[in-house]
Amino acid sequence: MVGETFQVRPNAEAATLFGEGKVEEIKQLSSALQVDVVIVDNDLTPTQQRNIEAAIAGVEGGPRVIDRTQLILDIFASRARTAEGRLQVELAQLKYLLPRLTGQGASLSRLGGGIGTRGPGETKLETDRRRIGVRIAKLERDLERVRRGRALHRSKRDSVPVPTVSLAGYTNAGKSTLFNRLTSAAVLADAKMFATLDPTVRAIVLPSRRRILLSDTVGFIRNLPTTLVQAFRATLEEVAEAALILHVVDASSADAEVHVAEVFRILAEIGASGTPQILVLNKSDCLDTAGDALSAAVLASRLLRDAGREAAEVGGQAAPVPAVLVSGLTGEGIADLFAQIDAVLSFDTVETVTFHIPLSDGASIALVHERGKVLAEDYDGESCRIVVQAPESLRMRLSRYLLASETPAWPSA
Repeated sequence: MVGETFQVRPNAEAATLFGEGKVEEIKQLSSALQVDVVIVDNDLTPTQQRNIEAAIAGVEGGPRVIDRTQLILDIFASRARTAEGRLQVELAQLKYLLPRLTGQGASLSRLGGGIGTRGPGETKLETDRRRIGVRIAKLERDLERVRRGRALHRSKRDSVPVPTVSLAGYTNAGKSTLFNRLTSAAVLADAKMFATLDPTVRAIVLPSRRRILLSDTVGFIRNLPTTLVQAFRATLEEVAEAALILHVVDASSADAEVHVAEVFRILAEIGASGTPQILVLNKSDCLDTAGDALSAAVLASRLLRDAGREAAEVGGQAAPVPAVLVSGLTGEGIADLFAQIDAVLSFDTVETVTFHIPLSDGASIALVHERGKVLAEDYDGESCRIVVQAPESLRMRLSRYLLASETPAWPSA
């Protein structure tokens, strides 16, 4: 960015968004700085975009004028790596472009009638609209197949008690760095907006020995364009269908309260406002803790004081949520986060039970040690009695070996 300006006025100008004087100022600033692109931090109608470009066309070459939505779409396009990501971005771009075809230049001028030409009244503009409409329909069908595929995968995951926990939060809050810390994965973590577009899912084991699936997905942003919310519906459903949302916040950001409120608003928009949440206060290593050390509860209370009220106005989740102070970069607080996930998740509940397993079934004995927390163990010549804190999935799988009494007849080891 080489320059910026802003205007405060009670009402937007219908033709150019800005007032006449401000448009002239933008023209002079563009000429002085010899800019190639003028970015407007607002949504422009097709007419406003054309009028602003025409007004500053005195600049040699004439800079492009793009609005907030087009800038976000361009960033998304540069970040898309997978086939699904490219489909979603292309769909959003075409829906954005369709109403803006009018006035694209002489190449779209009306064609005459005659033998071997298109009929009178048909234009290249109409042909382009029809072609884009066909492409949009195909992309929507392709993404619907993606959505059905994700739904099928979720139904298969739901058939066994392995819950999905989703990372959600404002863009550049450190979600991918935290994801890598929690899962030992190698997901791209970059200090760029929307570095992650496609959801990544990894299995992890909690201290209770319960297994969960952790997913990392696209970051949110203020005034996320509606076309993007629609195009990324298949991706955002991973958040909406999660058993628990880890709401990641850059605790060191001066705008953290605004970011929290915006994430609450988007979660409400996609139908996830009622999903249990944990407020993950990330980047604790960047906090200035001069004087008394900040606790997670104090920091969370400060963040939610204003953000909660704003979220309540738009139907989001305004009630306080559990909070953990962590650093995805250094690993500080990760043990506390795992413990909090264990405490909040009611899925695959853990109970203390006693298994009586024949020694001939060594695989089941190994499974108990792998999936449960062994409290006591005793062997005789033919079997093994194990007292263990076992999740529901393990109890169901080895139900034939469960003893009626869950109290061991010997001292705990």
